[in-house]
Amino acid sequence: MTSEQPNPSPTRPTALITGGGTGIGAAIAKRLARDGFEVVVAGRRREKLDTVVTEIEGDGGVARAMVMDVTDPDSVTEGVASLGHCDVLVNNAGGALGVTRVEDGDPKEWEQMYATNVVGTLRVVQAALPMLRRSPRATIVDISSIAGERVYEGGAGYVAAKHGTSVVSETLRLELNGENIRVIDIRPGMVRTEEFSLTRLHGDQAAADKVYDGVDRPLVADDVAECVGFVVGLPQHVNIDTMVIKPVAQAAPHKIHRGPIDWKEGR
Repeated sequence: MTSEQPNPSPTRPTALITGGGTGIGAAIAKRLARDGFEVVVAGRRREKLDTVVTEIEGDGGVARAMVMDVTDPDSVTEGVASLGHCDVLVNNAGGALGVTRVEDGDPKEWEQMYATNVVGTLRVVQAALPMLRRSPRATIVDISSIAGERVYEGGAGYVAAKHGTSVVSETLRLELNGENIRVIDIRPGMVRTEEFSLTRLHGDQAAADKVYDGVDRPLVADDVAECVGFVVGLPQHVNIDTMVIKPVAQAAPHKIHRGPIDWKEGR
């Protein structure tokens, strides 16, 4: 715990979003920019980051790109240090690889998922905490998953990594108790984005499309971004510890309704 008192934020507060070049991260960046934040969109692919920045600026927002790999300690240290100040940190970098049984799991994929989802979150939090402690709006949002609280067959590697992400959030909240820093764990269910399932299934587009086949309105990235905007925008003394977000068609990771949703009036 630090004895430093929070300093006033600059006119436009700053939000750092990791994994901000595509999908949920890009949607969060756009939402927070609309809410008046200067957003720093961080990720590994410069061209993707630049596209998001251009879209935000075209909408009247303020944004900049930061090439940063959360699995590289030097990249994180240098990137976060270049911010100058930080009011909101969104740890979104992560992802899944494979849908195999434990007995068939690829240890390299498990290590990669843990390195990104858990150790990457650790690195960015450690680097950003000194700046967050100087902000009256200090908020850490970790994008986990319903896999962070429920297991399912074929998902052990990703489930273990997302359990790790959520445990980091829960522990950090305890350790920062008494400081002016909110810690929020967002746990989305089925979200249809361009890359998540495609990456998980090693580029097999047909298999990726099948994940969502027949599902009435899976979540989209903007749905998650709306929830992040909501929790960040609450008064500073209000902390939403955990938010679970699922489409109506999904009751659990392993329980998904495929087909039209029954909405008969009067039922």
